[in-house]
Amino acid sequence: MRLTTKGRFAVMAMADLALHGGSGPITLSSISERQKISQSYLEQLFGKLRKRNIVVAVRGPGGGYYLARPSAQISVADIVVAVDESVDATRCGGKANCHDEKQCITHDLWMGLNEALYGYMAGVSLQQLVDDAAKPKSDVKTVSVSKHVVKQMLVPV
Repeated sequence: MRLTTKGRFAVMAMADLALHGGSGPITLSSISERQKISQSYLEQLFGKLRKRNIVVAVRGPGGGYYLARPSAQISVADIVVAVDESVDATRCGGKANCHDEKQCITHDLWMGLNEALYGYMAGVSLQQLVDDAAKPKSDVKTVSVSKHVVKQMLVPV
């Protein structure tokens, strides 16, 4: 999977903007401070987000950024795609030329994973992230897979 810090940081910064941006533009320095992301890196990300009409920039004193549309109308996929993040589990970039210029035996598996991941991210809005952040931490569920469970899954029946 090629979802790197670029996509993660962009989503974190946008969630921060959605959470704190109700009363006016939010500065990148304030997002940088809260999220512990370099301000210069945020400037690069927000330049791309602005070009894709996801955020609006306000120059001058009291300036910063605000969402270009309501947070419920901005999906995680919108953000990831805007910062040119590749969500691709294939070796061939989806071109089906991964094995001697032909489609490899597992190509459809990885393409299905790409579609499922994109579909999941497209179904999660910034507003949902903000709402989830407001929930008490006891509502957060952790999922872990033990080696024992993995072995059981791999044993033929």
